[in-house]
Amino acid sequence: MAWFVLVLSGVLEAVWATALGRSEGLTRPVPTATFAVALLMSMAGLGYAMRTLPVGTSYAVWVGIGAVLTIVVAVVTGDEPFSLVKGLLLAGLVGCIVGLKLVH
Repeated sequence: MAWFVLVLSGVLEAVWATALGRSEGLTRPVPTATFAVALLMSMAGLGYAMRTLPVGTSYAVWVGIGAVLTIVVAVVTGDEPFSLVKGLLLAGLVGCIVGLKLVH
């Protein structure tokens, strides 16, 4: 259960990071509210997962999932360009996240 919550929390990290970027300095109400709710839920999930999973592993997986998904959203929406090197580096991050799960 902790791994499921951790992955979901990583997804929510991408939600709040994207919403923060779209909030224009916390001046737009809907992205700001989305940021706040997703941030609280993401942190709560990370805290829950850390009750049974190691802190370092939990944090690395959470950040990794959030980073990868935030970049994917930015590329898909056209806010950030895609390159082969960027794709390979993201694949490496995903591989590291999977590796952390496998060695736990």
